[in-house]
Amino acid sequence: MIHPDTELKFINHEIGYGVVATKFIPKGTITWSLDKLDRIFTPLELIDMDEIYKNIISKYTFRDKCGNFILCWDNGRYVNHSFRSNCITTAYEFELAVRDIHVGEELTDDYGYLNVTEPFDCLPEKWSRRKRVNPDDPIYYHKNWDKKLRGAF
Repeated sequence: MIHPDTELKFINHEIGYGVVATKFIPKGTITWSLDKLDRIFTPLELIDMDEIYKNIISKYTFRDKCGNFILCWDNGRYVNHSFRSNCITTAYEFELAVRDIHVGEELTDDYGYLNVTEPFDCLPEKWSRRKRVNPDDPIYYHKNWDKKLRGAF
């Protein structure tokens, strides 16, 4: 479940929709947590799924620590990527704001820590030299993400 002080908003034609804060969200706040309405798909369930559903799974899910695909029932599925994300997921089925999030600011995740199965190119960001999310990103960036999480707890 995405934080209640957020809304879905059109960002631009290149990005599409995103989740933005409607009230100030302080660093350390839980911004998302897995709940009973979220749908969990195992990799085996995807094998016999029609392509149209596989495309939805590919676009709107992330993988948990067990390799399952999580489809958020609410606007959580619209949280966009940033290499300088203001939210970071934990191994405990929730995410934290790792810095203050101001009204109108988009909530973002670095998709690198969401266990992607295929590499993909990203829109350029002025504050990062990274241009691609890769399945092995946790190997290279986990220390940085862990440091941000420790600071948010």
